[in-house]
Amino acid sequence: MHSLLLGLTIAMTAPGAAGPDLPPLQTVPHVDLNRYLGRWYEIAAFPQRFEKGCTETTATYSLRPDGDIAVMNECVDCRNGKRRIARGKAWVTDRATMAKLRVRFFWPFSGAYWIIDLGHDYEYAVVGHPARTYLWILSRTPKMDDAVYNAILKRLTGASYDVTKLVKTKQTG
Repeated sequence: MHSLLLGLTIAMTAPGAAGPDLPPLQTVPHVDLNRYLGRWYEIAAFPQRFEKGCTETTATYSLRPDGDIAVMNECVDCRNGKRRIARGKAWVTDRATMAKLRVRFFWPFSGAYWIIDLGHDYEYAVVGHPARTYLWILSRTPKMDDAVYNAILKRLTGASYDVTKLVKTKQTG
C-alpha cells in the first residue's frame, strides 16, 4: 500500500507547465464543491503506475472539519482481488472558480487537480493536469452513455489532450 501512495504522490508532482506548444489548460468556470462531493466512478484514465492492475476504481470526496476535502481512492487489485485504498486530502487553489485544487496523499508531495469538464447536473467530471500528463473521466454511475463519452473525447481533443492514451476502466457495478 505504501508503494501505491508513494507512486501516486511522486507522479502527481510532475511539472505543471503546459509546455511550449500547448495552449493553457482551461477549467470549468465554476464548481459548487458541495455538489462535487461524494462518490465518482472512474470511466477512463491515462494509465498511471499507481493504478496498475486496478479495476472498479472510485474516488470519494467529503468535507473535512478544517474546510479541506478528504479524498479516498479505491480499486480492486485484479491480481489478488483485494481492495486497495489510498487516502489523502485536497484543497482549493483558485477561489474564483473552485475548479483548481491540489491533492496530497503523501507529505510533502501534492499535485494539480483541475476540473476541466463537468456535467450540468454533476453527472460526470473530467479532471486533468495543466501539463496534460494526467486525465480522468469520472461518472456518478459505473457506466457512461457512449454519446456522452464521445462528446467528452471531442472536447478533450480540442483541449490538446491525446485521447488515444485513454484506457477504459472495468466497472462491474
